[in-house]
Amino acid sequence: MTTDNYLVLARKWRPRTFETLVGQDHVVKALSNALSTQRLHHAWLFTGTRGVGKTTLARILAKSLNCEKGISPYPCGTCQACVEIDQGRFVDYLEFDAASNRRVEEMTQLLEQAIYAPSVGRFKIYTIDEVHMLTGHAFNAMLKTLEEPPPHVKFILATTDPQKIPVTVLSRCLQFNLKQMAPESIVSHLQNLLGQEAVAYENEGLRLLAQAASGSMRDALSLTDQAIAYSGSHITAEAVRDMLGTIDQRYLVRLLQQLLAGNAQGLVDVATELTSRGFSFSSALEDFASLLSRIAIEQRLPGTIGQEDPSYADIIQVAQVIQPDVLQLFYSIAIHSRAELALSPDEYTGFIMAGLRMLSLVAPTDMLMPSVSYTPVEPATTVAVAHTTQEVEQSSVVDTVSAITSTDQVIQPAVITGNDVQQVIADEEKVAVVSDATTNTQASPEPVEPTYIEPQDKLSSADINQAKGSDDLPPWEDVPAEKKTLENPVISSSIDTEQYDNVAIDTPAEEDIALVSTWDDDLYLPVERVDDSSVPMQDMDTFREVEDTYTLESMTPERWVEVVKSLHLTGITGEIARHTEWMSVDQNTILLRLLVRLPDNMQAVEKLNTALTEYFKRIVKLKLEVGQTDQTVYAQDQQVLQARQQMAEQNAYSDTLVKALQADFQATIVPDSIRPLVSE
Repeated sequence: MTTDNYLVLARKWRPRTFETLVGQDHVVKALSNALSTQRLHHAWLFTGTRGVGKTTLARILAKSLNCEKGISPYPCGTCQACVEIDQGRFVDYLEFDAASNRRVEEMTQLLEQAIYAPSVGRFKIYTIDEVHMLTGHAFNAMLKTLEEPPPHVKFILATTDPQKIPVTVLSRCLQFNLKQMAPESIVSHLQNLLGQEAVAYENEGLRLLAQAASGSMRDALSLTDQAIAYSGSHITAEAVRDMLGTIDQRYLVRLLQQLLAGNAQGLVDVATELTSRGFSFSSALEDFASLLSRIAIEQRLPGTIGQEDPSYADIIQVAQVIQPDVLQLFYSIAIHSRAELALSPDEYTGFIMAGLRMLSLVAPTDMLMPSVSYTPVEPATTVAVAHTTQEVEQSSVVDTVSAITSTDQVIQPAVITGNDVQQVIADEEKVAVVSDATTNTQASPEPVEPTYIEPQDKLSSADINQAKGSDDLPPWEDVPAEKKTLENPVISSSIDTEQYDNVAIDTPAEEDIALVSTWDDDLYLPVERVDDSSVPMQDMDTFREVEDTYTLESMTPERWVEVVKSLHLTGITGEIARHTEWMSVDQNTILLRLLVRLPDNMQAVEKLNTALTEYFKRIVKLKLEVGQTDQTVYAQDQQVLQARQQMAEQNAYSDTLVKALQADFQATIVPDSIRPLVSE
């Protein structure tokens, strides 16, 4: 074979029939049924990314319509029409490139020829590629012909960006969305054609080519041509990696092993090797995130990852030992660090900091599931553990983690025996106090359980005894009914008004005072709250200095307006709160009413839900309805603005200078031109 008649694989192996088309079964089925039943539309639109078969489908469809043996989904491929369409020289088949012929003049000239009957074929077929590149005037010029073309004219449109096509054009076409090729389909097709080309290959090398093609069969064939030339007609995985500059998955597995072992030095060693081989750290983080995603999928859905995956054995092993939350954390750090590489001093530093961030957020002992051993498929060489001076044989991640955690720098759980030990054990929420050591040297045969009490910074011993057995619920959790009051509640029968200036407050009767329990952030104990319904409205602002917050059960529409103002919410969250009116509460479900339905924004509603949970110090759930509203922050603000507007208009009309201008110069005040000052 000489170079004069050599065809690249993308052209040589272009599908000639529907049966040989790969990966577009849904389109082939629809077109085949239409051709078989003779239900032929006058315009088709094929959309999809580059290299998925848009132009190929157009040629096969044109052959099916003009084949001399009749209209069918099986063109013969040997008649004059089929051969000339494949060669691109059929007189009644015109491929029009809209990228270079996008003006209205070219489109008008093209459509002027549509009224004439076909010269040879059954139909005159116009294929317009990259149709979204046409100008607006060109689209308008073709609309009428596209909607009602002559019976002998068929239009086939192809585009990679259907969003730019006017809806008037889309509504006149049958639209088919071509899918990206699955890597398995690309590998299968490459195996078939390389077998016929007598080119040796490795399956892993073909999988790398399929991944690099990103769903495009044409790109896969072009890369295969390049791989054949690079590897000398023997496509190996190593040759493909060198050609593409991709990272060997073994480096990423080693990187994950160093992270699970908590070995910072091993992390730096892997980064140094990647630098010496000239790999991109951005691609390294991308491939590392892909590896973590496959591990997470296998962990949640065992058996999903196929054995053909190059890292199958490592994925199976790591999925069985790594904690799911650690896996998600590593994945999140990898994708965010990749986006932040441009902000780092250099990619090497950004990659190192990404790994150190993973190590700093999770302790090595918390990365692995308990009571699980893990032996990597390819153990790394001996590494020096940073926490100790001895070198540890990294035959398994568990051994390395054990070596790290066995040093003096890691505090082991203490065992309390007898009265000869004095120790205070700190926990996240409690403090364990162990009795003072005595001179008794006899050890008790049974361990002594530490006694847990609440912190004593703000509580007396009586309060501690009273609070014992309260289950230590956090302030935002629902309080059981039986624990909503103290054992001996103290109810105030009067309000001390000496601290208020010129405030006259009627002292309510004891039975009229409602005792409502809430939770204090620091004490975790019920505190009293007195109902303020008896306080005169003119003294309410003064009373609010003591009454910081309302309880959920005592909320009213008037109080809801005050709560919304006190939250100081901004953005769409603040707008939703300002337009809502308090309706009711039922078992921690708050019902709010909006005058009109706002655009769906779940994030804003969740922020409002979180703000109310923090305000009421209990978990609440929002429910919004649409209806007439009266008492909202927005309505109150509008009333204030209207009052200020009326006052500004009155001042303007009564102003002496304005009256003089009206009298002397017949001046008039322009309606709706008066605005109140920004600050009163």
